[in-house]
Amino acid sequence: MIARILALAAMALLLAGCAAGPTESIAPSPAPLPTAEIDVPRQSSEIAPVEQLAAPVRIQIPSVAIDLQITPVGVQDDGLMQIPENIRVAGWYRFGPSPASETGSTVITAHVDDFEQGLGPFAYLKEMPADAEIVVTTDDGVDHRYALESVQNIEKKQLPLDQVFDRGGAPRIVLITCGGQFDENVLNYSDNVIAIANPL
Repeated sequence: MIARILALAAMALLLAGCAAGPTESIAPSPAPLPTAEIDVPRQSSEIAPVEQLAAPVRIQIPSVAIDLQITPVGVQDDGLMQIPENIRVAGWYRFGPSPASETGSTVITAHVDDFEQGLGPFAYLKEMPADAEIVVTTDDGVDHRYALESVQNIEKKQLPLDQVFDRGGAPRIVLITCGGQFDENVLNYSDNVIAIANPL
């Protein structure tokens, strides 16, 4: 119980800002700015590590033309998640379950946009149709197929961290990017877009 409380407390830092910067459609003629980053849970020594199985290396969502490489990401010394700067590469939170795990949520995230790179593929998560098929390929060559359950815009401070980073529940994938209103003063979006999908 103590480990769970510590994990949730650490996860309270999650996803403070997951865009690398606004697109030109959001902020005309932007000047180059530093990459905003995502706050994520710190890896506590009191939390037992998850047994890592085959790692996800590719995600495909044919209904919205998403086809991205996935790279494993960890946590920086300052507690921020290491999100790929390339908006066309997704990051798998390697301290959580993989698609080959028997339980828990596989968390995959990517920037929604960037000043220089434009709109990222994960910007189209909210356009997925009901029951959209999502295919995640692991490094052992296995395709793990999922059906979309829900897509929601959730205010960041209301994000249900215990559900997003669940390690003991039914296997599923959770896709995360930013959404809502962009605050140019802090280079942050107000919401997270959360897509949840279950194995077929």
